Amino acid sequence: MRDAKRVVVKVGSSLVTNEGRGLDAQAIGEWCRQLAVLVRDGREVIMVSSGAIAEGMKRLGWATRPHDISELQAAAAVGQMGLAQMYETKLRENGLGSAQVLLTHADLADRERYLNARSTLLTLLKLGVVPVINENDTVVNDEIKFGDNDTLGALVANLVEADVLVILTDQKGLYTADPRSNRDARFVDEAKAGDPALEAMAGGAGSSIGRGGMITKILAAKRAAGSGASTVIAWGREPDALLRLTRGEAIGTLLVAQTQKNQARKQWIADHLQMRGAVVVDVGAAAKLRDEGKSLLPIGMTGVEGDFSRGDVIAVRDASGSEIARGLANYSSSEARLICRKPSSEYEKLLGYSAGPEMLHRDNLVLTR
Repeated sequence: MRDAKRVVVKVGSSLVTNEGRGLDAQAIGEWCRQLAVLVRDGREVIMVSSGAIAEGMKRLGWATRPHDISELQAAAAVGQMGLAQMYETKLRENGLGSAQVLLTHADLADRERYLNARSTLLTLLKLGVVPVINENDTVVNDEIKFGDNDTLGALVANLVEADVLVILTDQKGLYTADPRSNRDARFVDEAKAGDPALEAMAGGAGSSIGRGGMITKILAAKRAAGSGASTVIAWGREPDALLRLTRGEAIGTLLVAQTQKNQARKQWIADHLQMRGAVVVDVGAAAKLRDEGKSLLPIGMTGVEGDFSRGDVIAVRDASGSEIARGLANYSSSEARLICRKPSSEYEKLLGYSAGPEMLHRDNLVLTR
């Protein structure tokens, strides 16, 4: 983790709420202090935090987690207020701005909402603000019944192309069996993310407060590895755990991604077979793509083919009709036709808004010849 530039940190409910006794101001303050050091060191950090439902239960005086969906949603609504306020206070005490971002798995499955969420998070990181992310449990049933923030942490790591996902939990890391019931359990210092043997080692949920267990962390590491992010599973109360990890110290269990970050995303785009359309570019734009690694700007487009939405994979063709690249469209086909050959200064007048100057950003584009 020494070379990690972009880090996603996930903390679970039992840690955030001290096993359901209420928000643990000291622990949250400690994590925020470490995040501040990482930011000052030039790193970008995102916090994915559970705890809204658990904090809501505490505020409502409920000792056990309810089963009724409306009660769970009510608890989330009550608890989210305190959770956001706590992070805002502790990050501000350490000189950092914060932003609350509530996501659902559906937000990351929808192409347009995926790009919107990605753009927002990357902008916040560029501004030096720490996004604090939680699932939007107040309005979405499935996230409460089946979701967990380990999975959300992995999805966020995929979304922003993080270098590493750090899952802070109430266990030291992964063991070959449950150490609470098996004296022969051995600690796993390092393994390959996605190794099927890891799933056999992981047990069920270990807390009455949270919904996850070691198995969700193993599966989250597998998902994060899909975009090239390695995962560390570590004890959340380990002193200076985040700082020591970035110094290269071995803490917890490291699950190593087998694919390089840039290669994973580029390969996914390159292998995408169901393209919805294409844009045709002039000689100058084609040269900038091929020779300079630039983004594609609409002013360099001479035509738009097909019917596609923002977030679809589309082809880039030269004047002869040959495909030279493909990538994620930042504008729909109808919008692209309006801004074709136009400078970015005219987008807002033509569309009523601007999603950025690029039709295809270089980070979302791969050359095919």
